[in-house]
Amino acid sequence: AIQWLIDAGLIYKTTKVTKPELPLKFYEDISAFKLYLCDCGLMGAMADTDAKNVLISDAVFTEYKEAFTEQYVLQQLLASNINNIYYYSSDTSRMEMDFIIQQKGALVPIEVKGGTSIKATSLHNYLKQHQDIPAVRFSMLPYRKQENITNMPLYGVFLSLE
Repeated sequence: AIQWLIDAGLIYKTTKVTKPELPLKFYEDISAFKLYLCDCGLMGAMADTDAKNVLISDAVFTEYKEAFTEQYVLQQLLASNINNIYYYSSDTSRMEMDFIIQQKGALVPIEVKGGTSIKATSLHNYLKQHQDIPAVRFSMLPYRKQENITNMPLYGVFLSLE
């Protein structure tokens, strides 16, 4: 049933990698994955939320802001022709990377934040051990460089990874 929904273009599947190392395909764990809808509008409809609550009011949107923001970023990555999108989650600790891609022979960890709080302990710990790897964080904050993390505003997802 899941493959049928993928083939129909209704959902997209990101597969977990067991290790955030190159090449990502070697560390793919096909038994663990996340499913995303093909459209933010569908997600809003499935959550039975009025568009005005998402666009104007923050009261209802706070309940699923992170999931909605991840959905948006994934759609923009796919629109940028980035196809092999993975995520990383450690089995033994709380380390997690929202998305991880391989681009031009380099590993690119991607952190997604729905607001202006940009705490990312997992990402910071990983980057301390891998100082040569640049990461990207998408949030409601403006552009800025912070060590090896590039903070990008959400409206810049499509352009930032080209």
